[in-house]
Amino acid sequence: MSKVFLIGAGPGDFELLTIKAKNLIECADVIVYDRLADEKILNFANQNSKKIYVGKSPNHHTMNQEKISQLLVDLSKQYEIIVRLKGGDPFVFGRGGEEALLLSENNIPFEIVPGITSAIAVPAYAGIPVTHRGIATSFAVITGHEMSEKSSLRWDKLATAADTLIFLMGVANISEITQKLIDNGIFQKTPAAVIQNGTKPAQKILITTVENAAADVLREKISSPAIFIVGNVVNLRNNLKWFDSKPLFGKKILITRSRSQASKLAEKLFENGVDCVEIPAIKIVAPSDNFSAVDNSIDKISSYDFIIFTSTNGVEKFFERLKIKNLDSRSLFNAKIAAIGSSTAEELSKHGICADFIPKEFKAEALIEILKNKVENKKILIPRAEEAREILPQELKKFGADVDVVSAYKTVSAIENKINLENIDLITFTSSSTVKNLINAVGTESVKKIKTAAIGPITAATLKNFGIEADIIANEYTINGLVEAILNYFIA
Repeated sequence: MSKVFLIGAGPGDFELLTIKAKNLIECADVIVYDRLADEKILNFANQNSKKIYVGKSPNHHTMNQEKISQLLVDLSKQYEIIVRLKGGDPFVFGRGGEEALLLSENNIPFEIVPGITSAIAVPAYAGIPVTHRGIATSFAVITGHEMSEKSSLRWDKLATAADTLIFLMGVANISEITQKLIDNGIFQKTPAAVIQNGTKPAQKILITTVENAAADVLREKISSPAIFIVGNVVNLRNNLKWFDSKPLFGKKILITRSRSQASKLAEKLFENGVDCVEIPAIKIVAPSDNFSAVDNSIDKISSYDFIIFTSTNGVEKFFERLKIKNLDSRSLFNAKIAAIGSSTAEELSKHGICADFIPKEFKAEALIEILKNKVENKKILIPRAEEAREILPQELKKFGADVDVVSAYKTVSAIENKINLENIDLITFTSSSTVKNLINAVGTESVKKIKTAAIGPITAATLKNFGIEADIIANEYTINGLVEAILNYFIA
């Protein structure tokens, strides 16, 4: 039997999604989502789920509310698990009640999964509590749309009824809202705040008063989505602000990695306040020989004295092929294992293998120095990317090793759409492939205009081949090292 889940996506920061909501999104057959539901949440969906956008902006509705409600009824006849994903909370000006009523009228089972409402979360991220002992013991949440003469709002009661007033979706009508508040008795110099893109790194906060709010919003070009909060609790922001005090708050950084890996870097940058723009520049695909070389090497795996892994992707794909042949890490018992980089070694540890050799400097030259006196007359396997630097196998052969280089994967460009580099403060590059693919997509001159960060000297050298000097080069060639280098650059 089908069921519709009306889910609150929260106020903007996708990490504020509830566990129950995440679990349902992961198993949903179809997801109907709004403009204010962060698209990162959709990454939790399974690859077979259908996604339908029904977002509404102040001047444009993809689909009106009646059609959205009917859509849920229609979808229940085709799918078992239907998720209706709404920004904030479904029952706080989310019109979830209207959708639920139509479902009820059609005898369609549904559940409500509450979300964190922006009415409370957005002020919290701005350092403004909606209640505070001795300052505010009550608050009211009001829609900013109700400005017509037929409005049900009782301004004569509302203006002075609660200590804190929170208007959602009220920026377009802020002039009328403030005038009605003043006309109905609120002190015109009452502190107020307008918060745009609340809970997100693009958050913008305007501190004002009731009498000046409309003019200040116009001057500062504040636009939707934003909330308007009125009350003496606004004065607490000076002492309680935390989100926009993060070291990299306000920085907009472009991340160029494979889609599966970009989130790791984005997560660490987001923790420091960065507005991350993820443009996967590469994707990992099967090698041109469709794994024939790596499969052949696995067939004779016991003949190798050393196996060298140069990347996490190489480890992941090699063990995938090992599993397909009904083998596991026990089949590598005869070989010493080397890993370039702590991330590569960490990926190996997931398969129960502790690398015997990890160079302190995470590049081929450092590993060559370690192995040069150990590989004479030894057979070595290097499962790696189809296109990679040749220095490692070439130098090992000079020291008398018999080296098999096999393609475990191939990187190809993942850039399909036009890339907007406007207002980008920094571009991060985590491999030579990301450099080549982004520059092929946007041109060298576009990248030259923006600060660049390279995960290590090899990536920096690729940038230099295009005439670009990296502004930041990580000392430790890992994601953590790159983030540390970025922090040091901007806050030094």
